[in-house]
Amino acid sequence: MEAFNIPATPSLMKEFLRQTGGVAVVDGGLATELERHGADLNDPLWSAKCLLTSPHLIRSVHLDYLEAGADIIITASYQATIQGFEAKGFSREQSESLLKKSVETALEARQMYYERCSKSSSDGIGDGKILKKRPILVAASVGSYGAYLADGSEYSGYYGDAVTVEVLKEFHRRRVQVLAGAGPDLIAFETIPNKIEAQAYAELLEEEHLKIPAWFTFNSKDGVNVVSGDSLLQCTSIAESCKQVVAVGINCTPPRFIHDLILAIKKVTTKPIVIYPNSGERYDADRKEWVQNTGVKDEDFISYVNKWCEVGASLVGGCCRTTPSTIKAIYRALSHGSPASSKQKLAT
Repeated sequence: MEAFNIPATPSLMKEFLRQTGGVAVVDGGLATELERHGADLNDPLWSAKCLLTSPHLIRSVHLDYLEAGADIIITASYQATIQGFEAKGFSREQSESLLKKSVETALEARQMYYERCSKSSSDGIGDGKILKKRPILVAASVGSYGAYLADGSEYSGYYGDAVTVEVLKEFHRRRVQVLAGAGPDLIAFETIPNKIEAQAYAELLEEEHLKIPAWFTFNSKDGVNVVSGDSLLQCTSIAESCKQVVAVGINCTPPRFIHDLILAIKKVTTKPIVIYPNSGERYDADRKEWVQNTGVKDEDFISYVNKWCEVGASLVGGCCRTTPSTIKAIYRALSHGSPASSKQKLAT
């Protein structure tokens, strides 16, 4: 990011959005794309398994999203935890190395993309690929404690009475330190299912004096509260009061809920709002698979995008089951839609 002079400070996101014309595109789903590239993700580590077996596939997916117009790529560390790797027989040193690899792989993809842009003789779009040298952020993903449990509790937010703020801080502490030290532009605390984990993240950022910005994104299954039933307003207020949080929003939530959730978030935050819903498909936690034909088509997903930006979203992408095709359509919608017409600056 040095070439674009975007500081790794609490002003990062506002400066980034200034350079991207006021709106930016986040990437899409990782696991589905890795499977399409041939990866076998039938494992508690989920997409993090590829850090062990096939990091080149992760890099390819990152590149697919950059060539689809994504301005922010999120690392393959959502399910990657030191505890999870150690349970598979890896040492602490090996586990930390795999966490670093998730960031390094995304940084490599960004560099490869910039090299492709430099070699491109087109006007920025060749063979359907968007090859525009522009500010690109690498966000290091931190999934919830429930994601590590791999029992679907990131979709319920219920961890049991024994899991306190202190327990969660100790669970995440070293992982966050390692990811922050690997050189990403920010940390994406994703799919936060309850207030207690948001509080743990906020305290961790302050206690560790990590000089790296972050965003908090929550998930909702009713369009009103986070999945645990905790108040979205209270959860957002935690993010608002943490100076290192540079954006707050929603991910892994059906598109039909997003409009009202943005309006709720706006009541309690002045920070940029980041939105990356899933396709709307329902996840069966018992069978560990997505229920077919329960989501929305790309064209229906895209029909929402400009409305989300009109009511306050600044960063828009996709989560589970969205693809580079979805992201390319978002890029085009934001390049030509009225609330984001300044996105055209990316194409000049």
